[in-house]
Amino acid sequence: MKQVLLSADGKISLFSVPNEVADHLEKYCLEFCCHWLHESPDAEKYRVKMGNVMGVCYTEKDFIAYLNQYVCDERSSLVTTLADVYVGDPLPEEYKALPYFNF
Repeated sequence: MKQVLLSADGKISLFSVPNEVADHLEKYCLEFCCHWLHESPDAEKYRVKMGNVMGVCYTEKDFIAYLNQYVCDERSSLVTTLADVYVGDPLPEEYKALPYFNF
């Protein structure tokens, strides 16, 4: 297991995920948000009507639930949410080298 940073335009959180996911974080995140959420029958609860179009509403925690339920045998988990660190803020030094994805 490796650690990664994830956010959804809010606070940044530290998660423990399988090595394969951490090593290819962008690939897994894009599969989730660009394909699975829009195409899988299992993602129906994330789809919402926005005017005349169908959109999706989700957070980084939903990505972790997706990994745990549909993708990986090893369980991913939240380690901590960084205090007062939001998207666009400088990362604390100890987190700068970690893979990071903002949904």
